Amino acid sequence: MRAVFVNCVAMEPKTNMQNRVAPFERAIKPVDYEMNRAFMLTVVVSNQAHLASGIQSSLQSTAGVTISVQDVNEAPYFPTNPKHIRFEEGIPAGTTLTTFSASDPDRLQMQQTIRYSKLNDPADWLSINRTNGQIITTAILDRESVYVKNNIYEATFLATDNGSPVASGTGTLQIYLIDINDNSPALIPKESQICERMSKNVNGVNITAADDDTDPNAGPFVFELPKIPASIRRNWTISRISGDYARLGLRYQVYLEPGVYEVPVIVLDSGNPPLSNRSIIKVKVCPCDEHGDCTTLGAVAAAGLGTGAIISILICIIILLSMVLLFVVWIKRREKERQTKQLLIDPEDDVRDNILKYDEEGGGEEDQDYDLSQLQQPDSLEHIISKPPGVRRVDERPIIPESQYPIRPVVPHPGDIGDFIHEGLRAADNDPTAPPYDSLLVFDYEGSGSTAGSVSSLNSSSTGDQDYDYLNDWGPRFKKLADMYGGGVED
Repeated sequence: MRAVFVNCVAMEPKTNMQNRVAPFERAIKPVDYEMNRAFMLTVVVSNQAHLASGIQSSLQSTAGVTISVQDVNEAPYFPTNPKHIRFEEGIPAGTTLTTFSASDPDRLQMQQTIRYSKLNDPADWLSINRTNGQIITTAILDRESVYVKNNIYEATFLATDNGSPVASGTGTLQIYLIDINDNSPALIPKESQICERMSKNVNGVNITAADDDTDPNAGPFVFELPKIPASIRRNWTISRISGDYARLGLRYQVYLEPGVYEVPVIVLDSGNPPLSNRSIIKVKVCPCDEHGDCTTLGAVAAAGLGTGAIISILICIIILLSMVLLFVVWIKRREKERQTKQLLIDPEDDVRDNILKYDEEGGGEEDQDYDLSQLQQPDSLEHIISKPPGVRRVDERPIIPESQYPIRPVVPHPGDIGDFIHEGLRAADNDPTAPPYDSLLVFDYEGSGSTAGSVSSLNSSSTGDQDYDYLNDWGPRFKKLADMYGGGVED
């Protein structure tokens, strides 16, 4: 729908000049092409200034104005938006819920076609017929789903026409799901503890139930103990506290060993028909103090370990600690024995204390004043020729005529092989010209003579008294020798 606005301008009859008036070009209300295609308006124009004297004319002039309305393509709309429907939860897939159709406001034009599609379906439970907008379920509707808020499930659909340009509109469908009794109650809590010896003044375990359904399909609940096995009702009892609570406890004067017991409990809700659930509650039976609280040892025993098992564990721990202690004592003793063996030798007689290693790489400048030429190889061979017989270097060929070996036949007789081998071995052993040379090894020539005196002057076999006090002047390295040989004769 569109309104056509007209600019109106007043004209002077004689001068054909425009009078200064304010034009108007607005509509007060929206116009609808399907309601009115045109509007007839009467426009009155008045002269604001007074006419000149002598002119007999009216101050106002009227004119008729026709306004035409042009049609445009409008979007389809859902007459009821949002649309509310009510259904019970649990209806099967393929159930028709409603028809959610839209209308096209362009009634006077050529009839347009509307097509429907799903815009938003969080749980993917619905489908819509493309041509007529019929809503059909594709899954079971569940009120307890996370997509249901306050018992209402909401989906959005789209209606599109085939106009030019294409226009579309949206509609919301709200389904109120009525609760049915489709969830059985669950026992709360799943675990608890109780004293091994019950008395009339000690309370048991308070139990209740949780049900996803709402009233009247939830509480009050009924709590019962199963008949099988018979030991359950023989040892345990349930007493009602209120509609939603009960108390589970041991029967009076019934004693159970500390441990964890699985007690089955049957819970029924108030639905029509009621639903039941067999739940298991794990009860720890343990020794208690005067306040009715489980002791530390009782809590360990209730975890499934008896008194004998606890004692066995403690014994094993003691044995393990004893073995560790013995091992440490043995290590300490062995270390002490090793140190004692090292002290068996008298420190005064232990000469190893006097062996000092200084890692010296050379003396001072005064110790390096020597002639290295004495260690070099002489240029001449005179010293080799003047050597006494039998004294030569290992890398020198002896200056003697080569030995002459007897001429042997090229191919010896097979019977003489042993003699042939021994003869060759004897010739090689007696040949002084064949290396290696069996001689006195002289590593290098150090000169023709020495200024040092003969070592034969040291007479170690002298039986006379000798003064060794001069060893004290040789420094700390000879202190041991000075103590051994000096200082006079011992008594």
